[in-house]
Amino acid sequence: MRYRELRDRKLPIGSGIVEAANKTLVACRMKGSGMRWSMAGGQAVLTLRALIKSGRFDRAWEAMAANDNRAAALKPLAA
Repeated sequence: MRYRELRDRKLPIGSGIVEAANKTLVACRMKGSGMRWSMAGGQAVLTLRALIKSGRFDRAWEAMAANDNRAAALKPLAA
């Protein structure tokens, strides 16, 4: 990394915040006793957890619901 340049621009160069977020969002949830996750299942859980923890869940849910409704409108009805 270009530490000097980043420091001069007053940008963070430490990884403490990222590591703390990893511990809070990922490790505590995914590494419980006896837990096993597929890649898709683990990603789904972590995506929802990140949205909840960041306060963006409601907005994301509305966007997903709107997208799902548009997709359902395009599907042909079963005969």
